[in-house]
Amino acid sequence: MGGDHAPAMVIDGLEIAVERHPHARFLLVGDEPTLTALLAHRRRARGACTIQHAAVAISADMKPTQALRTRDSSMRIAIDAVARGDAAGVVSAGNTGALLTLAKIVIKALPGIDRPAMAAIGPSARGDVVMLDLGANVQCSVRNLVEFAVMGDVFARTVLGLPAPTIGLLNVGSEDLKGDDTVRQAAEILRASHIGPQFHGFVEGHDIAAGTTDVIVTDGFTGNVALKTAEGALKLIGGMLREVFNRNMMTRVAYLLAKPGLDRLREWLDPRRYNGAVMVGLNGVVVKSHGGTDAQGFAHAVDVAMDMVVHRFNDHIREDLARIGLDKRAAREKNANVAGLAPA
Repeated sequence: MGGDHAPAMVIDGLEIAVERHPHARFLLVGDEPTLTALLAHRRRARGACTIQHAAVAISADMKPTQALRTRDSSMRIAIDAVARGDAAGVVSAGNTGALLTLAKIVIKALPGIDRPAMAAIGPSARGDVVMLDLGANVQCSVRNLVEFAVMGDVFARTVLGLPAPTIGLLNVGSEDLKGDDTVRQAAEILRASHIGPQFHGFVEGHDIAAGTTDVIVTDGFTGNVALKTAEGALKLIGGMLREVFNRNMMTRVAYLLAKPGLDRLREWLDPRRYNGAVMVGLNGVVVKSHGGTDAQGFAHAVDVAMDMVVHRFNDHIREDLARIGLDKRAAREKNANVAGLAPA
């Protein structure tokens, strides 16, 4: 029931998603009469969906604390279904703060994860790039950044299909001495870990769009600022192009000549292709769709959730976190032996 054009947009998106995932089944949580009427005109979605009635919907401006107290909302019922294991994941275009708060408290973090993070895919000069955290954690510790790197690696392998994605730690410079103690210590741990060969080192802001690495790791404050800056830059460029090509008759003719290339650029940068931010590190799949998306964008968010479920995203995170633990223990033992001490 969440989103600017819900619930019709959600049902239309599922009509597309069912064609891509014919074996998937969906639990629709919301106002049953409204959903039943919408499904009556969408044959494919109707055959794959079960409706669970919820009379209450979380509004876009509801505070997370109030959403927690609203136990009969469609969002809460959907998240409860994931927590019980009745559903493998949840996709919502609703209130972001409410969704993240409910997911962290009800579904809870995976064992060994200190803080879940928000991850998403964006365009770059060399292809798609994964970035996390995008705002779930404003301040992060060394442990958080290391865990984000592990989860970003698994995310890139699961959703982008990259066998060995490269990982960069966002910093104010690429030199090893740049940044504060937190990023430098995280870099040391990552270099010594099993994903060390994939760890590129420090990257800067311009490396995000350049596609220097497949995964960009940062704290939520920096990541959110970078994300909003990129969104603003794309809107600015789009507006400037429209202004240039609408200036006079000659520029309109030039637009007709350039249209095939511009159409390709528009397709490449289409935000619907990147819809579906993922709350990684939870004991279940949680995907946040942009509230203003359309059916195509929502279907893509479903695609992301399906990839994570089918390719056992959380199982791989558990496995890789265990390996990081072994890597850190081996490093401690090595340092103790070098110092002539018995390992703990």
